Amino acid sequence: EVQLVESGGGLVQAGGSLRLSCAASGFTFDDYAIGWFRQAPGKEREGVSCISSSDGSTYYKDSVKGRFTISSDSAKNTVYLQMNSLKPEDTAVYYCAAVNRGGYGSSWYCRTPFGSWGQGTQVTVSS
Repeated sequence: EVQLVESGGGLVQAGGSLRLSCAASGFTFDDYAIGWFRQAPGKEREGVSCISSSDGSTYYKDSVKGRFTISSDSAKNTVYLQMNSLKPEDTAVYYCAAVNRGGYGSSWYCRTPFGSWGQGTQVTVSS
């Protein structure tokens, strides 16, 4: 069973940076799709950034391109989301989701996530 635990959220001023971590147990970086999603109060959940082993691609939501970077460390079984130049509109609960199967591209997985989910970590950006 895949278990995901997010960490790294917090309160930061606009323009600041945070690095989120998603520690995955019961997960192997062989065939997978994994990503970061967020949900702000009163809004639908959205895919922020995803990575896939199937096509070796990464996906970023347009509004975070150039500011966020997704990466993985298979030795630590951890996926990161480096968030720079944060804006108040980035405020949300950020979740990690993953599936340990191949065949799913990164953009597809960010639009249609399934599998295991973490408990979320709050990111608050003050203006």
